[in-house]
Amino acid sequence: MTSCFDREDGVFRVLVNHEEQYSIWPEWKAIPAGWRDVGVLGDKKVCLDYIEKTWTDMRPLSLRRFMDEKQ
Repeated sequence: MTSCFDREDGVFRVLVNHEEQYSIWPEWKAIPAGWRDVGVLGDKKVCLDYIEKTWTDMRPLSLRRFMDEKQ
């Protein structure tokens, strides 16, 4: 059985959480608590390309803020 996340022909949306971490999510599934839709909907490649261009610092937001305070 193939996971819905492994399918290349599915329609996904891009989600982001409070730590500014990104994920793809099948468009037919309810958005989980703690995540919000950023408004990007498309095939897996479209969504992953968006994330690659947008999520340039993989550190969680809380860590980035902490590191900024230390400087």
